Amino acid sequence: MRENMERRRDDERHERRPGLLRRWRETLDEHTDPTQRSLLATWLSFGATFGGARLITHGIRSGRLPWGNISTSGGTHMHHYNFGIATLAGVGLVAVRGDAQYVGHPGVGAAYGAGTALIADEFALLLDLKDVYWAKQGRISVDISRSASSPSSASTSPPPPSGTN
Repeated sequence: MRENMERRRDDERHERRPGLLRRWRETLDEHTDPTQRSLLATWLSFGATFGGARLITHGIRSGRLPWGNISTSGGTHMHHYNFGIATLAGVGLVAVRGDAQYVGHPGVGAAYGAGTALIADEFALLLDLKDVYWAKQGRISVDISRSASSPSSASTSPPPPSGTN
């Protein structure tokens, strides 16, 4: 009984003043189309995943994190580009076989951005097939990732209103 009363009060409070997430959602729905929302999710997840991968890798390398590298039972190191390839394979499956409601879904866009970031972060390794992640040659991964995120951010920007110069 008490739970129901508290739940009703919470519901009434939310009806009076919508929460921040709800207002963001309403604003996104009002000012963007589904394709733009999917592209925005792609761009945001790319940036967050790329930054997160860099932070985690730095933390592992410096010994500040309680866990280490992911390795197979035979001791082979699993680079995070492998998870990016698997993620992109799943996104590709959705694109080829998925229902129409999922093909342009922001969740699929977010998965695409995350998978792409995991691969782009280790691009130097894939390019030379040497582990140059922290070496000077590894800088190409950062440069490629920054270049990849720039067109994405431009494509998520809405066009200017018609009639403006």
